[in-house]
Amino acid sequence: MADICLDDECRREVITRLRRVQGQVAGIVTMIDEGRGCGDVVTQLAAVSRALDRVGFKVVANGLQQCAAAEGRGEKPPMSAEQLEKLFLALA
Repeated sequence: MADICLDDECRREVITRLRRVQGQVAGIVTMIDEGRGCGDVVTQLAAVSRALDRVGFKVVANGLQQCAAAEGRGEKPPMSAEQLEKLFLALA
């Protein structure tokens, strides 16, 4: 499978989001260490899960943009539609 490199803006946004998720996960560990209730922990786990999904969709969207731009220039896209679909479905 061909690789798509993230453009600079997307890379910055993805890294920022992932660092935020890192902080959330550290907070969940602290919550568990402190004996917080299951409801609070699960709420935070769900928030982390949604945040990771958003990061994944951001990466796929960047890939779609790169492929569309390549096609617009008459170049071969870095990934096929089937490869992009497979990535998208991995997140769904």
